[in-house]
Amino acid sequence: MTTPPSTPSSSTPSSHTLSPSAPPAPLVSKPAGGPSVRIGALAPLTRPGWAEAGRHLLAGIELAVQEVNGAGGIAGRPLELLVRDTAADPERAAAAVDELAGLGVAAVAGEYHSVVARAVAARADALGLPYLCSSAVLDALTDTPTPWVARLCPAQSHGWRTYADFLLGAGHRRIALAAQPTVYWASGARILRDHLAPRGGTVVELDPSGLTPAEVCDELVRHRVTALLLLAGDPEPSVPLVEAVRRDPRLTEVVIGAPAGQPEFTDWAELLGGDGAAVPFLRYLPERLGPLGTRVAAALCERLGAAPSFVAFEGYDTIAVLAEVLRSHGTARALVAEAWPHVAVEGTRGRIRFSREPGVSVWQWAWPPVQVVDRDPAAPERFRILHTG
Repeated sequence: MTTPPSTPSSSTPSSHTLSPSAPPAPLVSKPAGGPSVRIGALAPLTRPGWAEAGRHLLAGIELAVQEVNGAGGIAGRPLELLVRDTAADPERAAAAVDELAGLGVAAVAGEYHSVVARAVAARADALGLPYLCSSAVLDALTDTPTPWVARLCPAQSHGWRTYADFLLGAGHRRIALAAQPTVYWASGARILRDHLAPRGGTVVELDPSGLTPAEVCDELVRHRVTALLLLAGDPEPSVPLVEAVRRDPRLTEVVIGAPAGQPEFTDWAELLGGDGAAVPFLRYLPERLGPLGTRVAAALCERLGAAPSFVAFEGYDTIAVLAEVLRSHGTARALVAEAWPHVAVEGTRGRIRFSREPGVSVWQWAWPPVQVVDRDPAAPERFRILHTG
């Protein structure tokens, strides 16, 4: 999917990665003025991680680093990425944080999977290492409030309540969750249940690991549900569930939803074709991009060889924030962490500021724009905005 970039020269800040699948940073002019300022970048670049999301995240991060260095770097010093592939493994990610801290990074950034980001945040907090989380939404990213961690994406409770409001507005009151028993999916199920129940919604939870797709279909009929939400991994078991529901004549009126965003990426469309359309999901983009977002979208499209997902914009905004913090407050780790409440950066999706939000243990951008969208059945490569929040 990605176009291979040029190999950096020895005089160019580069990405150093544990995974051969992670592309190096693009060629940039090295600013003069001292040693590089190092940033650790974490992303799932290989399976079982959501590798396409990781590629989009890294594309946004690398584009922003290229632009920062093209504009003179950090007070004349080049910004250098040290990229590590988490492969959706919390232990591997925590070990990477230890390694990156030993290599002198000013901060770590990135990650897509919430359970992995939680491990990263805990280790960064213990080490006194600033961490700017790009894409992981779990509300309790750390067990207790920490000054070291900030987050760009909305907390899960904020986004998933917006999704629940969309369901209610569309007339759905009997909803089934095909939910795998993990921390992230269990958290999403709880948010949906707590928001829907007081508003007349009935939620049935089904464990796809204990039921065949055909048995899930039977349960949907038995409970007379009108919407099935996939709180489960992609492609397994989500893709077989979609195929089974689409082919069951008893369930032609049942809406399939995927609040976590499985249909955002091209592998979903490639695996499911037309069956993958009309599956509403959450994404974090404004209805229309401003001048910065439009310019970045074009550059990301060229870099990825495809339209960028919202995750790519999150990656770009991550570096935009860190670059501003490093320029204005300095590169010492304590100074970076102290800067979170003072940040005011124009990002691709709006002005970014961090605050303390109830129930959220880290510094939080409250809030990025939230949409419920789906792929248009008439043109699956096109997205339709169904609801905003």
